[in-house]
Amino acid sequence: MPSNWEKIVSMTKEGVKSIAMMRKKIQRGKKIALLIDGPNILRKEFNVHLEDIVAALEELGNIRVARVILNQYAPQGLIEAVANQGFEPIIVAGETGVKLAVEAMREIYNPNIDIIALATRNAEFLPIILKAKEKGKETAIIGIEPGFSAALKHAADYVITLKRGEVNESSILQNTEKRRKRA
Repeated sequence: MPSNWEKIVSMTKEGVKSIAMMRKKIQRGKKIALLIDGPNILRKEFNVHLEDIVAALEELGNIRVARVILNQYAPQGLIEAVANQGFEPIIVAGETGVKLAVEAMREIYNPNIDIIALATRNAEFLPIILKAKEKGKETAIIGIEPGFSAALKHAADYVITLKRGEVNESSILQNTEKRRKRA
């Protein structure tokens, strides 16, 4: 796989000299709009990181739109982390699903986008996947078990199932053992 870093060279009388390294962020390929259902995916128990989602989508193309929909109860640290990763945090006072649907429809009708990628586990977004496909867009769904909708998996062109972090899995096992001892 080619490296994301390339040399910046300077032509001098003495010859070619490397003066810096530059990371290539823009790659050729399909243009992706990534919309993340924050309350559904970015939970402590899942230990999902935004860079994991980005890395999974890099195989498909270049992310041009990256938004995370959060509710008004999102901690300030999460909002800052989302912004620091280069995502646009969108805070809504009501139902996050409605705002995610509005943003998805905006991107479905955006002629500069090839793939609509939704990070959610919720089956209520199935009509968005179907509408995107009807309008000629490819679709990707990113989710995590438990509760990853089978309907979403079957409808999308690409399915990315994220793995839970090892730290969280061990803490879940410990919590299960503690409950068994109490019973």
